[in-house]
Amino acid sequence: MSTSPTAGAAPNVPEYSVGELSNAIRKTLETRFDHVRVRGEITEFMAARSGHLYMCLKDESAKVKAVMWKGTTSRLTFRPEDGLEVLVTGKLTTYGPRSEYQLVIENMQPAGAGALMALLEERRKKLAAEGLFDAGRKRPIPYLPAVIGVVTSPTGAVIRDILHRLADRFPRHVLLWPVLVQGPDAAAQVAAAINGFNAIEPGGTVPRPDVLIVARGGGSLEDLWAFNEEIVVRAAAASQIPLISAVGHETDTTLIDHASDRRAPTPTAAAEMAVPVREDLLDRIAGLERRHRQGTRRLMEERRTALTAAARALPDLNAILGLRQQRFDELSERLPRALVANTQALRHRLADVAGGLRPSLLRGGAQQADRTLTEQAARLPRALQANIQGHRHRLGQASAGLRPALVSGRMADAGRVLNDRAGRLAPAVARALEQRTAALAAAARVLDSLSYQNVLKRGYAVIRDADDRPVTESRAVSPGDGLSIEFADGRAHVLATGEGAPPRAAPKKKPPAAIPQGDLF
Repeated sequence: MSTSPTAGAAPNVPEYSVGELSNAIRKTLETRFDHVRVRGEITEFMAARSGHLYMCLKDESAKVKAVMWKGTTSRLTFRPEDGLEVLVTGKLTTYGPRSEYQLVIENMQPAGAGALMALLEERRKKLAAEGLFDAGRKRPIPYLPAVIGVVTSPTGAVIRDILHRLADRFPRHVLLWPVLVQGPDAAAQVAAAINGFNAIEPGGTVPRPDVLIVARGGGSLEDLWAFNEEIVVRAAAASQIPLISAVGHETDTTLIDHASDRRAPTPTAAAEMAVPVREDLLDRIAGLERRHRQGTRRLMEERRTALTAAARALPDLNAILGLRQQRFDELSERLPRALVANTQALRHRLADVAGGLRPSLLRGGAQQADRTLTEQAARLPRALQANIQGHRHRLGQASAGLRPALVSGRMADAGRVLNDRAGRLAPAVARALEQRTAALAAAARVLDSLSYQNVLKRGYAVIRDADDRPVTESRAVSPGDGLSIEFADGRAHVLATGEGAPPRAAPKKKPPAAIPQGDLF
């Protein structure tokens, strides 16, 4: 049996251990591909707790692993995510424990504005489908907030512009939550600031803002990318405090603008939306006071006219009873005379009849009838007079009862109307008096704050000449002039000499330190 001539012979090939082979491959890759520029789409992205970023870059035909160390991520102007096409610069190396090669990224940027715009549009449609941009969920901005929360950089010009504009229009208490407004950590800080303001309990040591302003100056799409992140948009949409977004310039639009309750083209415009102009508000209040005063006067005139008309519409009681009483008096005067005349006529007829009767038969009966008739005729005027007096008495009682009935019938209606209107008028007058009292007190406080006597209490004085006119220039004083110096507690009279060196100036007082603005930290 033949044997191969090479069997048992030592091979003429170098021998490597696994570690040596791995190191050799790594050195070859790092030497050959120490600086490469790669374009690809991010996939399998993961941000580790250590701060390192792990991902893969792929295209239509291949995929390569990549890593970006924590020290390099601070230079990012956007937050990487799956589906974003990027252009990276770095070097190839290997990871020995898994025998894999990977790209160590030193610089990363989006592969053009088109990629970012496509990602932005896709994200906008996704969040809009969830209802985060619906107009029905937006809240109105308070007309005059007491506390304004601002989320922005503490060192930029934005916060200075906002504070300056608020001071010009209507000074308010401002709480600043300092955040980064650019870079990979900016989105998380902005979202945390919005959620932190909403977590403040009303009535606590730190006042809860009535409105929030999220602001940043202008920049490129990459610079403003933090305000397109989902975490920021969702925090703005979930905010229970009305929120004004003021990111970039007027032409810049970010996703937080769609989720906020109101968008401002600039941070200065956001301050103008947050508060009204104090002078305009005072003018409006004065106009409302004038209208209220005119309305009260007009209401009182209308009630007075209605009361006068109601009084004129009431009938005259004397006119109602006078004619009836006159008729009654006339009839009561005619009745006794008519009765007496009737009695006389009947007596004459009786006498004529009695004269035709036989004197012997009828003398006794006629005399008796004549006596009876005479007695009845004598009693008749007295009975009639008593009857008339009784009717007159009952008429007086009826008229006495009729007067209150007529008066109470119509006067009661007018009285109820008058009492109802007077009851509504009294609170209106009281409110007007309270408002004017408050306005007078406010004017008094303003007058006291502008009084020059408060300036005198801080160590200043007013110099007046002999005619009690203020002296504002030194050249207006001549030697020998009599002057008076007004201090806070009284006046002192002096004589101007004009000689000698001027007195040594008193050391200037240091201005009071500005009261620092409150801060959440």
